[in-house]
Amino acid sequence: MLVLTRSLVLSPELLLLDEPSLGLSPNYVFTIFDKLAQINQSGTTIFLVEQNARAALEYSKRAYVFGIGEIAYEGRSDELLERDEVRRLFLAG
Repeated sequence: MLVLTRSLVLSPELLLLDEPSLGLSPNYVFTIFDKLAQINQSGTTIFLVEQNARAALEYSKRAYVFGIGEIAYEGRSDELLERDEVRRLFLAG
């Protein structure tokens, strides 16, 4: 949270994040994603790389899902959450 706050001091137009949920407890992951949603709503574009596919898709507007080194699926996040193959391969069900 401190690193994220330090990044926001400069009021960036674009925020690049690599695995912000890595090593966090499951409850805290949602806190981070809630904060990222607030940052995005305030006008900062967020480019996120995240292995927690469900959280990333639930909190984003657009997504690129990679599979074995290439883009396997892309589009609106809400549409990707509904695709059977994305659910089966990346969301465990």
